[in-house]
Amino acid sequence: MAEDARSNTEPRSFLTCAAEVARLLGVEDVTAEPDDRRARRLAHAVRKPLLERARLPEELFAPLMAAAVHDPDPSFCRWFVEPAVYAFGRRRVMAALVDHLRNGTDAERAGAVRAWYAAHVPLRAGRSPAYGPGGVRDPALDESQDLEHAWWEASMRVFAETTDPRMRHRLLLGLPTSRAAHPPHLHELFESTLVSARAHPDPHIRRWATATDHDGV
Repeated sequence: MAEDARSNTEPRSFLTCAAEVARLLGVEDVTAEPDDRRARRLAHAVRKPLLERARLPEELFAPLMAAAVHDPDPSFCRWFVEPAVYAFGRRRVMAALVDHLRNGTDAERAGAVRAWYAAHVPLRAGRSPAYGPGGVRDPALDESQDLEHAWWEASMRVFAETTDPRMRHRLLLGLPTSRAAHPPHLHELFESTLVSARAHPDPHIRRWATATDHDGV
């Protein structure tokens, strides 16, 4: 289901991104529908060829990530994220999403949060020929622990910056509630986030703080 908080400009942005992916794949855009329906139809049209190709050209990476971030529907942004993970590696996809969270507009940050879950898609050799030659994949493509930590750090910093309580709550949901799960260099930032969450007027945010206090060290 599309999020009810999407801005009036987001469908046009998603259409532009989906159309660029379709153009690079050679998928013709022949629809004459309202922008949101046209964008979704294009996304559906590129889904299969994206997963069927043994490799995707380098020029497709940025448009794929842009489409994933601007897709207003958290159920479908995976259509762009998953083939990018297979073809370019989980590590590179996650790095791009961290960059969107750190430096993007409010809409792009919200989209990065939606796409982050899809970036954890399990990989199977039979799902896409882009998995790797002969069903063998270079593990370095998918190493991501340091990027998980980078995401947590960016989430806590954006939490401190934004005034949108819904965004704040979504960011917290992506954080471990156990202090021990956070690497030492994030402990101070985690504690300041926890103090802010405890005192926040939004009950959902305070509930995260309560769960963290319950988990303890």
